Amino acid sequence: MNNVVTQPPSASSSPRFCNTGTFMRMPSLRATEGLDFAIIGIPFDTGSSYRVGARFGPSAIRSISAMIKPNNVQMQVNVFEILRGADCGDISIIPGYIEASFEEIQKYLDPFVKAGIVPICLGGDHSITLAELRSIARKHGRISLVHFDSHLDLNTEVFGQKHNHGTPFRRAVEEGLIDPHSSIQVGMRGSLYNPDDFEIAADLGFRVIPADEVRELGIKETGRLIRERVGQNPAFFTFDIDFVDPAYAPGTGTPEVGGFTSYETLALIRETKDISFVGFDIVEVAPAYDWAEITAYMAANIGFEFISLLARKKKWG
Repeated sequence: MNNVVTQPPSASSSPRFCNTGTFMRMPSLRATEGLDFAIIGIPFDTGSSYRVGARFGPSAIRSISAMIKPNNVQMQVNVFEILRGADCGDISIIPGYIEASFEEIQKYLDPFVKAGIVPICLGGDHSITLAELRSIARKHGRISLVHFDSHLDLNTEVFGQKHNHGTPFRRAVEEGLIDPHSSIQVGMRGSLYNPDDFEIAADLGFRVIPADEVRELGIKETGRLIRERVGQNPAFFTFDIDFVDPAYAPGTGTPEVGGFTSYETLALIRETKDISFVGFDIVEVAPAYDWAEITAYMAANIGFEFISLLARKKKWG
C-alpha cells in the first residue's frame, strides 16, 4: 500500500528513551502531502480558570507515548499498516492572548483540514477546541460533537469574558460550528453553581449523559446511544482528561471525583468505532500535578485509541 510508513522504532532495537520528542516516535513532518492524520500540539492554557500548566501537556504526552506499540489488539489493527501519520509539531500560540492564539491555531490547522488530513490535537486547555472547530467547519460545515468531560463547558461567559475553557461549546453553537441536535456530552459530574445546567444544555439541543447515568446504562448501551445520536454525520471528538477519575489522572487543572477508570475510559472510546470522525483533541493535561506520568500516559493511550478508530474505519469502512 502506498500509504504505509515504516513502523516506529521497536523497543527491542531502540530503547524507548532514545529518539523521543514525537508522538509514538513517529516521523516529525510539517508537510501535508500523503498523510491520513497529524498529531499537533497546542500548548495554550491562558483560558484556564483555576490551575494553569496545560501548556506543558503536549510535551508530556509525547514523551510517555514512546511506551505505546502500534498494534491495538482490541480494535484488531496495526495503525501504521493502515494509516500514514506524522507528528507535525506545536502551534506557536501567543501566551496571554486568547483570540490572537485562536487565529494562529486556525491558520495552522487549515491546510491540514483542507487536505483531508485528520488533526489529533494535544492541548492545552479546553478553550482551544473552539479554534479547532472553526477550522473543521470551514471544510465540513456544521458537524456533530462527541464530548467526554466532567464539565459541560457551556457557560455564557466566565469572569465577564466570552472566551475561557468553560465557554467553547456555547460559542461553537452560536457560531454555527456544531449541530447540538446530533451532538452528545458524556461523563458530567460534580457540584454546580447552577442546578439547571443540564437543562440549559438540553435547551440548546445537546444530549447529556451524566456520569451516574453512564453507570446505570453500562458501557455498551452508552456507546449505542452515542452512535445513534451522531449517526452518519461527520464528527469531532473532544476529550477532557478530567473525564477520568483523578485517582487515575490527577494531573489536570479542575479535577472532579467520581469519574471513570482507565479501563472504562478506553472501553467507552472504542464504542464510538463506527462514527466518521474528522478531528480529535485531548485537553487539560497539566503535568505539574501529575504523579509518575500516569495522567500523561492515559492521554497518550487515548490518542492511540483515536488513531485506532481511524485505522479501523479505513480497514472495514
